[in-house]
Amino acid sequence: MTWSRYKTHCYHDAELGVSLDVSRMPFPSEFLATMAPPLEQAFAAMAALEAGALANPDERRMVGHYWLRAPQLAPTPELAGAITTTLAAIQAFAAQVHSGAVAGPRGKFKHLLVIGIGGSALGPQFVSHALGQPRRDRLAVSFFDNTDPDGMDYVLAGLRGRLPRTLVVVISKSGGTAETRNGMLEARAAFTAAGLDPARHFVAVTGEGSQLDRTAAREGWLARFPMWDWVGGRTSVLCAVGLLPAALQGLDISALLAGAAAMDAVTRRPVTAQNPAALLALMWHYATGGRGAKDMVVLPYKDRLLLFSRYLQQLVMESLGKEHDLQGAVVNQGLAVYGNKGSTDQHAYVQQLRDGVNNFFVTFIEVLRDRSPRASLEVEPGVTAGDYLQGFYLGTRDALSEKDRHSVTLTLPDVSPRSIGMLIALYERAVGLYASLIGINAYHQPGVEAGKLAAGAVIALKLRLAAALQARPGQFCTAEELAAALGAAEQTELVYKLLEHLAANPGSGVRKRARTPWHQSRYAAKPPRQAGAAPRA
Repeated sequence: MTWSRYKTHCYHDAELGVSLDVSRMPFPSEFLATMAPPLEQAFAAMAALEAGALANPDERRMVGHYWLRAPQLAPTPELAGAITTTLAAIQAFAAQVHSGAVAGPRGKFKHLLVIGIGGSALGPQFVSHALGQPRRDRLAVSFFDNTDPDGMDYVLAGLRGRLPRTLVVVISKSGGTAETRNGMLEARAAFTAAGLDPARHFVAVTGEGSQLDRTAAREGWLARFPMWDWVGGRTSVLCAVGLLPAALQGLDISALLAGAAAMDAVTRRPVTAQNPAALLALMWHYATGGRGAKDMVVLPYKDRLLLFSRYLQQLVMESLGKEHDLQGAVVNQGLAVYGNKGSTDQHAYVQQLRDGVNNFFVTFIEVLRDRSPRASLEVEPGVTAGDYLQGFYLGTRDALSEKDRHSVTLTLPDVSPRSIGMLIALYERAVGLYASLIGINAYHQPGVEAGKLAAGAVIALKLRLAAALQARPGQFCTAEELAAALGAAEQTELVYKLLEHLAANPGSGVRKRARTPWHQSRYAAKPPRQAGAAPRA
């Protein structure tokens, strides 16, 4: 890599304090000119999106996450008013919680449990981890982000004895998302078991009129905040989904929004060399041939950005992983994302990145400020731990370049609310532009909906299976016999998996008699205990 190429292909914005170096992507000199016409179309599509064009024909809705940090750009006064009113309500509610005007039965809330899934958890988790200060946070934050009972037990164990001073935010646009509903029910049961009224602790973030909205209104929850149909889950971190938990934690949400707005202004520029989101989108296109032929490895050299790769996985892969293009042709598009953090990666998978299969490109994220506000200890004369961190980043970058492994580097001034807002906005825009370049809809997710439908079918079969077992208590049958009895012989494997899960959990009332070979094992519902009979040991 030459200094001349670096000077030519390193974008730098002194006002934002952000740099994007694409010089280690060996695109030919004519590449940017060749991509200029499709990129102009992408700019036009993005402008139409921000103006309120119907961007998601599947769901007949606009896509307006950019308005969240610039309400004046919303296509109607009503939308602009809803954004500003909601932001003011979030700030007012957080202030009431912090002051104790809104409190639990034993005083000020000190803990926050956020219940969500996907974008309703990944964005808030990323922001919380990146910006939190455990000794200074107004509320300590925990998450239910799955429907795993053991995982919820783990979180609740950390809140043992603290539930009276715990606030709960339940996030679900539809109000019917199974994972979130299950988490809400588990949390409700825990509060009730502790002798507490859940309604005096719970807050809803949901769509107006949703099942969750109706439940919160009927039970008299502390507050309700809106989720709008024009904000997708993976781009919802800068609406009430992410802003409410952040404000309750005590983070500066105004700076977060200001950073995003500043990056939006830069990434609206219709000149490639002056637009870091356009440069990113073009590098993705070059690296993958516009077909997702290589994976994107995200290596942030900052502990606080550990969760950024998880956040990006949803933003990028749910947006770009599509079977059909805008004309309905089968294209099977996508861009796989994975990553951890530097320099941990030196001791994990950088070995393969350098010497193994060359099926990736790297995004390095460099943060200039080591810590704040104090200076760092010298671990050697004239050398700090932060110097080593930069040394490992620069050394890894060179080691990969030596083996023709390509990379881009994004440099941030620090990890602050403003810079995290910029980071979020940069990648939201890059995803939108890249989707336009490859001709797919970034704003729907039919594969996710298909998975939900399939899960629903599994639950329905489980209920039928349980009923069949209960109808013949004590009668042991194989999976094949039970599947045949249900008229589901073609689903015998699924019946077997359900039986194994039932038998492993004592509350199900199903017993197993193991046999060899394993598929001859037999299962039965426990017979009901006779009145007055002693329980079995």
